[in-house]
Amino acid sequence: MQTVITSPPYWSLRDYSAEGQIGRDDALGEYVKSVVMAFDQVRRVLADDGTVWLNVGDSYTSGNRRYRAPDRKNRARAMSVRPPTPEGLKPKDLIGVPWRLAFALQDAGWWLRSEVIWYKPNAHPESVCDRPTKSHETVFLLSKNQDYYYDTAAVKGPNGRRLRTMWDINTEPRRKDAGGIEDHPAVMPMTLARRCIQITSRPGDTVLDPYAGSGTTLIAAQDLGRNWAGIELNPAYVDLIERRITE
Repeated sequence: MQTVITSPPYWSLRDYSAEGQIGRDDALGEYVKSVVMAFDQVRRVLADDGTVWLNVGDSYTSGNRRYRAPDRKNRARAMSVRPPTPEGLKPKDLIGVPWRLAFALQDAGWWLRSEVIWYKPNAHPESVCDRPTKSHETVFLLSKNQDYYYDTAAVKGPNGRRLRTMWDINTEPRRKDAGGIEDHPAVMPMTLARRCIQITSRPGDTVLDPYAGSGTTLIAAQDLGRNWAGIELNPAYVDLIERRITE
């Protein structure tokens, strides 16, 4: 495997109705530990000059409320079960999940090379009145070793300059396929997946997504002439990936 582009289930934000899922009702420390353990296996199969692009969303504490109330502007956020507030945090605190996970991976031996801010020009509105509406997510670049493959010429930023750490990429809405089956509720944009693949792999290399979801990373890899491997717990999403791959 040359590069990994992945987005594990976000802590306390989604219920994917899959046995063995993480992030729904496990404690924050257990969630971080689960991802780090999975990445121990990723490192085992990753090339010595390989890299990881890790997209992780943040969340707020619940004040020990064990459900997520519906948001009239984002009904998919409702959850009947959610984790308890982590010890030491206050109600309404921003948890800092991405950085907690990044530091844990750094402690586990990964090189933490960059923080990319994925800015969403079409971010979904929120019904909040005491803070700005969230319109970004974090993407970390990690490497297995100090030296790794990275092609600065593969993707250019505005005006042909070297790519910066702020990426303006629209989200992609849920859709229904020809069979009327709804897409994954948190789809990685194809533009984001393609950009990461182009920067840290070559044609013919193998791209891995250990939390494959709807298969965006795998489809992008195939379109760009890379080999691919994906892992997904939810059988419905595996079926979705198979349909999208063959479209």
